Formats: sequence, C-alpha cells, structure tokens
Amino acid sequence: MRNISAAKDSVARITPEGGELRPFVFTPQWTPQAQFAGYYVAKELGFYHEAGLDVTIEHPNATYSAISRIRNSESDATTLQLVQALEIIDNGIPMVNTLQTSMNNGMALVSRNNENPLTQHGARVGIWSAGFDQIPICMNIKEELGYKWIRIASNINPFLVGAVDIICVMTYNEYNLLKQAGIELNDENTFKFKDSDYNIQEDGVYMKRDNYLQHQKEAEAFAQASRKGWEWSKAHKEEALEIVMQYVAKENIATNRVIQRLMLEEIIHLQLDQKTGEQPFTLRRDMVESAVNILHENGLIQHEIDYEELIP
Repeated sequence: MRNISAAKDSVARITPEGGELRPFVFTPQWTPQAQFAGYYVAKELGFYHEAGLDVTIEHPNATYSAISRIRNSESDATTLQLVQALEIIDNGIPMVNTLQTSMNNGMALVSRNNENPLTQHGARVGIWSAGFDQIPICMNIKEELGYKWIRIASNINPFLVGAVDIICVMTYNEYNLLKQAGIELNDENTFKFKDSDYNIQEDGVYMKRDNYLQHQKEAEAFAQASRKGWEWSKAHKEEALEIVMQYVAKENIATNRVIQRLMLEEIIHLQLDQKTGEQPFTLRRDMVESAVNILHENGLIQHEIDYEELIP
C-alpha cells in the first residue's frame, strides 16, 4: 500500500500566486462513509489547499440536513441526487451543478423468494423514511404496480424478519448488508435501476445559484480539486479507504472496513460511463430530460425544468 504520508508530501503546499486560502464549507448529504471518499482525499492530501481553498467538511445530522445548511447559507456546497436537485429547483431555490460524480443509478429493488420485484403487484415495499425515493415512486405509478410503501430506517431488518416483501436498497450500501446476512441475490429477485429506463444519474455537487455567482472562482476550484480526489481514489482504493476510515472513526459511525471497501468499489463503478468505461464527471442532458419527464409526468414536480437551469 502506498504510504498516505508520502502522498501528502508529494502535493505542493503553496497556494496559487502565493495568495491566502479562501474559505469554502462543504456538506455531504449524509454521515461519513466511502460515498464521499473523493472529498476526504482532496482534503487530506492537500488538493483543496493546492487549489487555494481552506475547505471545511461539515456533515449533517438527523435533525439538521445538508440542504437546510445550504438554504441557511451555512454551507457553500452539498451533494445531491439529480432528482433531489430538481425538486429543490421546482420549489423555488435555483441550484447549479458544479461537478457530477455519479453516471448511473445505484438503487435496486430486492424481493423475497426469488420473485421478480416488478411482478409482485400490491407488495409491501420497504423504502427509506429519510427520502431518496423519487424514482421508485414514479416507477410504481407508471408501471401500475400498486406497491404499499412501508417507511423504514436505513437498515435491512424489516426485510430479514418478513415485515416487507420487497426492500429498496443502494447497491453500494444495503445491498452489501443483505449479502452479509446470507441473502442470495440474483437476476430473478433483484431489479437494478441502472439497467433499465429509470437509470438516472445520482450524486453531484450543487450550490445555490446566487452563491455560485458570488464565489465562482472558489466553486470551480472546489470542483476541480474534488475531481482530482475522486480520480486519485479510483487509482488508490486502499489508501482512499484508509482516509475514509479516519473520518468514520472520528464520527463514531457504526460500520466496518469490509463494508466501506465494498461501498467505495461500487461508488467508483457507478461513476463510470457504461459504454466507454471512463470517469467523465459530466451531467448528461439526456438523463436530466428523462428525470424531468419522469418527475413531471407523475406529479413530483410542477415545472418542466431545462437542462440549462442546472448548468453554471
């Protein structure tokens, strides 16, 4: 394994043109985990410093969300799924995407007894109480599945004890927990959104448009350094994992290295274009238009939002 201290020493520690570091506050949408590895790497290896930024990473908690911090101007940027950003814009808060990390959707439906989730009409479906549910809800309406939604915390226990027939999972999170619990996952009982017409990009970095216009240099510097952090993470997964575990330990998150390794591998896999295998970091016009159509047709947003509204 490459020594992280050596990696830090290899990064230039001077700011551009000898200027002072400019403050920038970033809030991931959830607690510390490998889903945000690239940002931790950019912070710890000095990529933000090299870009002239003094970045503070402030995680949200159960009572104060990342988007609340953005609304109250307590953070400059956050990570959001594309569908979340569209809903926020629809509610009157202009947002711009400064860096798109996800190229594919990481959601999946897993059913019991090797049954196809899309053939179980009227099934009880466990879905997160915290949200992130726009695409499954729209699919349920469009496909006339008649699901009965059961709001659950971000764990797999209701599925294991039979309280739900189907559970919505992230392929980088609960999906791996199901495997560890001994659940056999296969093409019969698993529906992955990335392999369907519902493949909508997820995580990207977003800022309020007015804040972006006031701090464009800082926003662009943050995006470029974050991209560098993700590229480094892809090339040095074990070293990136070590940095992730430092953040996990600091916040006393209940997880383990195996789960976080699997999460990092899947997150990076979802960042790759399915056709080219590249890590493009671009918000795709066709996926934005698809997301807008799905949300608008099913009543989750009231306005048909243009692609240009998300672009700086």
